[in-house]
Amino acid sequence: MRTDLPENRFKRGLAAGKPQIGLWLSMTSPVATEIVAGAGFDWVLVDMEHSANDLSEVAAHLRAAEGGTAEPIVRVPWNEPVMVKRVLDIGARSLLFPFVQSAEEARWAVAATRYPPKGIRGVAGTTRANRYGRVPDYVKRCEDEICVLVQCETRKAHAAIEEIAAVDGVDGIFIGPADLSADFGFPGEWQRPEIWAAIMEAGVRIKKAGKAPGFLSARDDEVRKVLDAGWGFVAVGSDVGILARQSEALAKKYKR
Repeated sequence: MRTDLPENRFKRGLAAGKPQIGLWLSMTSPVATEIVAGAGFDWVLVDMEHSANDLSEVAAHLRAAEGGTAEPIVRVPWNEPVMVKRVLDIGARSLLFPFVQSAEEARWAVAATRYPPKGIRGVAGTTRANRYGRVPDYVKRCEDEICVLVQCETRKAHAAIEEIAAVDGVDGIFIGPADLSADFGFPGEWQRPEIWAAIMEAGVRIKKAGKAPGFLSARDDEVRKVLDAGWGFVAVGSDVGILARQSEALAKKYKR
């Protein structure tokens, strides 16, 4: 019978300033998650915002990731405490909150992950998170292993980076390049000099505030730039992107 509460190595790595390399997962296949979770990544992100993953499928992804090297991060569909409570109860420990634009919204995200009196998370006695009641003092200890990441994906959020980073309980700030470029008025064009400059400036400000900056790109040049700048957690591709591009390349190679 297991009664331990495993250490969140991803959270510890961010705090220590060690680059955490990850992969974005949008497919609903736990088999795919199991494959990539053991591939050597530090983290994988199970997406609920822009995918068909529902709560039961996320639970299957979390089980599939056990035994791998990668900490499973769940991007919840919205900064909404009921969904956050349910995702935590099924065993997620690292959460990414989309579209956080202010310190108030960041505090709301953190509060959803904390039990009273620090937050508003409801208490349940027998969940997958506490090994069905087998982890002693889970209610008092779980906060040490919960990692809260928030997304900066608008100009308003970009301007409020210091205030968001100052919120106790926020471990990292992820820059969403696609949404940020759209808010600038140039959807999908985050390579534009002014937008890329804003992205890189955000990383500097996040680090200066003592938090880890995060990013996602399948382009090697962009990944190298942010890693060279000391960004804390970087997704270097996605399961859908790998399957789509590699299958296209294979078909092209042999189809006449």
